Amino acid sequence: MKGIVACVFVCFVLTSVSCCENGNVTLQPAQRQLCEFKIKHPKPIGVLTTTAGRPVELRETVTVNSELISNEFLLDTMMHFDQERVPERVAHAKGTAAFGYFEVTHDISEYTKADVFNGIGRKTPLLVRFSTGIQSLGGPDVSREQKGLAIKFYTKDGNFDLLCLQTPVYFYTDPLYFNSLIHALKRNPNTNLFDETSKWDFIIQRPKVLHTHLWTQSDYGIATSYRNMDFFPIHTYELSNKKGNRYYVRFNFRTEQGLRNLSDVGIAEPSRDTDYYNRDLYNAIGNKSYPSWRLELDVMNSDEIRHLDYNPFDVSRQWKTGTYHTVQVGRLVLNKNPGNMFKVSELSAFNPGSLVPGIPGPVDFLFKSRRLFYRDTQNYRLRVNHNNIDVNQPLYAKTYTRDGLPPVNDNMRDAPNYYPNSFNGPEPVVDESQPWKRLIIFESNAVDLEPHSHFYNHVLTDDGQRQRLADVLAESLAAVTQPVQRKALKLLALVDKDLGKRVKAGLKKT
Repeated sequence: MKGIVACVFVCFVLTSVSCCENGNVTLQPAQRQLCEFKIKHPKPIGVLTTTAGRPVELRETVTVNSELISNEFLLDTMMHFDQERVPERVAHAKGTAAFGYFEVTHDISEYTKADVFNGIGRKTPLLVRFSTGIQSLGGPDVSREQKGLAIKFYTKDGNFDLLCLQTPVYFYTDPLYFNSLIHALKRNPNTNLFDETSKWDFIIQRPKVLHTHLWTQSDYGIATSYRNMDFFPIHTYELSNKKGNRYYVRFNFRTEQGLRNLSDVGIAEPSRDTDYYNRDLYNAIGNKSYPSWRLELDVMNSDEIRHLDYNPFDVSRQWKTGTYHTVQVGRLVLNKNPGNMFKVSELSAFNPGSLVPGIPGPVDFLFKSRRLFYRDTQNYRLRVNHNNIDVNQPLYAKTYTRDGLPPVNDNMRDAPNYYPNSFNGPEPVVDESQPWKRLIIFESNAVDLEPHSHFYNHVLTDDGQRQRLADVLAESLAAVTQPVQRKALKLLALVDKDLGKRVKAGLKKT
């Protein structure tokens, strides 16, 4: 009898292992996921129940010739199915997530007292979400548009969120542009198709937008993978140290895998896989080829920033070389895939206003609007208690906000629910090192094409890159109405005569 049992066990193990094999082909982690679950759980993981916890009887799993309204398993299944999605993000809807850590490698206590960036060797757990800017859920990863990296550092002083893009510049400085920009780049409400005319019409009305568009339409806009992109939070952040001294910095996350872009020849194959970037990231982490980025800061002090011939708070342009110095901070490493992607990626809520002591944050007008509107977005998608969702929970929180739609967690239990009070509810801290002065900046909507020209002549390093950009722009403009096309060509020529000529020549070939 024991021999028979042993034989059955060996056969089961062999069957389980073989389910993760495919002839001579080595399956990637994403392809092995279900088989690995079966190996990890050689028996069913438990008894099937209703959502209220009652065991489901076998005959309830079939509804033919049964009393439908009495079948709780059926009602659970279908009524939950109708509501199993949260509202899709308007921008950056398509994405994926991963866990990891940030390790401090250099001492920057001179610039900030933020715990997350101090103490060489200190590791802070974090969550990241990569995303495409314009595509809806189910859209292709490989598309020429902004890619995002949202980072949530779980620090002892609260969650610190950095929302990054793959370009070091952003489309606009006036927050009122956001609505129209996204509408112009997304689908035409009548045809439900992407419309090149609406995109270019908006660009010629708002030429500042063209700078970032040039980045996304160049080789930089079609990277080999999320792992091969640099990422930038775009704003100029204010930092403060323990003495209350202020510094102004731009964060740069530099890929340690190297910047790599898909050539025009290589785009076709990846574009057939709508989840190309997401699959690549999952498999890289699953194969223990952990992606990493080096964090460095471009720094100016409070005196230097007042004596510049450009606006250092303008997110639509880069800082000029020679006006700042760069310091190394540490490494961001991703080493764990989520156990459930919806629970992590879709339920994650990021807010640029989630800052920590030592990082008061940017002072520009665009950032001030974002810290308001991102909160409103998350309240709409995930409701007012979104910071109580597991993936968004800080390491420590004591508040006077409670009740509302779940999750409410312990809802602050029996603590007083008003402040101030005389009954030992949570009390605020006093930070004597907090800077007492604030820098006031004045912004302009005047259009300066110098950053656009600098990108074309200096960021793009050879004629091959310039020609590929011109070809992509020409292909885009070929589908645009004549009046808008003429204005677009004039704008491109104002950026650089060579760019205008190349695009015009490309149009004649289409």
